[in-house]
Amino acid sequence: MGRKIEGLEVKVPSYFRCPISLEVMRSPVSLCTGVTYDRTSIQRWLDSGNTTCPATMLPLPSTDLVPNLTLRRLISLWSLPDDRSKTSPTDLASAGRLPELIAFLSDPDRDEFDKNSLATSPSFSPAISSLLGSDANDDAVRVLALVLNADFIEDGAKRALISALSADLNRSTTGLLESMRRSEPEMRVDAARVLDAILNSGLCDKDSRSRVADNSDLLRELIRLIGPAEDGSIDRDSTGAGLSCLLALSSVKRARARMVEEGLVPALARALTEKSSTVPAPTAEKALKLMEAASSCAEGRAAICAGAAEAVVAVVNRMMKAGKEGAESAVIVLWTLCHLYRDRKAQEAVAGANGVLTKILLLMQGDCSPAMRQMSGDLLRIFRVNSKSCLSGYDTKTTHIMPF
Repeated sequence: MGRKIEGLEVKVPSYFRCPISLEVMRSPVSLCTGVTYDRTSIQRWLDSGNTTCPATMLPLPSTDLVPNLTLRRLISLWSLPDDRSKTSPTDLASAGRLPELIAFLSDPDRDEFDKNSLATSPSFSPAISSLLGSDANDDAVRVLALVLNADFIEDGAKRALISALSADLNRSTTGLLESMRRSEPEMRVDAARVLDAILNSGLCDKDSRSRVADNSDLLRELIRLIGPAEDGSIDRDSTGAGLSCLLALSSVKRARARMVEEGLVPALARALTEKSSTVPAPTAEKALKLMEAASSCAEGRAAICAGAAEAVVAVVNRMMKAGKEGAESAVIVLWTLCHLYRDRKAQEAVAGANGVLTKILLLMQGDCSPAMRQMSGDLLRIFRVNSKSCLSGYDTKTTHIMPF
């Protein structure tokens, strides 16, 4: 990367060069030692088994790479040609040129600085967001997803894009819903990820979420994302994207019953029974949090108990494989159904599940809140048997004290 003026090579500032490759950095990242490298070069160094900083040779207590956004912006500004591009971002973001823009943003060989410069242009966000709901809707959604999910795009550009989308939320959600109804999984995931970025931004307040949650068609499509495809398989990306949106919308209390009516509970049960490779712990945590939200309304409790053999057992089986917050959500679901509302179907399903008492004991002995410890104790009292059978299959030299 270089600049020339009237045939003369402009001298590159030394701090723009990577200490390893000696080339101008495309994606500058800093180590804990404070030295900045190009991401590709330092990643190759670390992947080779090195545990020291190449410049200082100091040992690295951490190999985390922190993007140096200030330096990246300086390099981006420095590298722009003096005459700039004759094609404006507004022209490139026009409906007829969106395929060209998608190819540009998707090409790993194209300079990240050029992509970032395009996205940070003041005219880019309003031009792209205005195309939602048009004949070029699907291409616009693809561009939005590429920009909002790219690590190299500055946060300010993403906020500007979300602000433009939030300014006409009805049009934005209508356009995203149109893409979610497509048969192509990639298009549906793109639309859900754009919606997720909107819902989880600071620009989307409670009233905005309520307006989105009032769209039953949208809720139905999000639930379809986490359900099985036509061949019966569960797609990891689709499930994660759908759960993120639904979890954000579940903060609207009146939306929970509507989600249940659209089939949320059986969809969650199916997701929780999948292998960890398909539904990893962070995704399972979201599913359990949504199950907790469902259990907070009468419609949700009825749906969970009606399908207790699947839903309740799925909660029990995944409670230790979904992180701390996922485990706590699982306990709240079981406590609500079995202790607070004393539902017999739920109690029978829990009693028949494998190792439930052992799991609850492990949670109590771990780092949990007093409220969680109390709920766990309530569940143990319901399913109490003699202490020997409580710990069957759990061989350890550790001394355990029963909570009652």
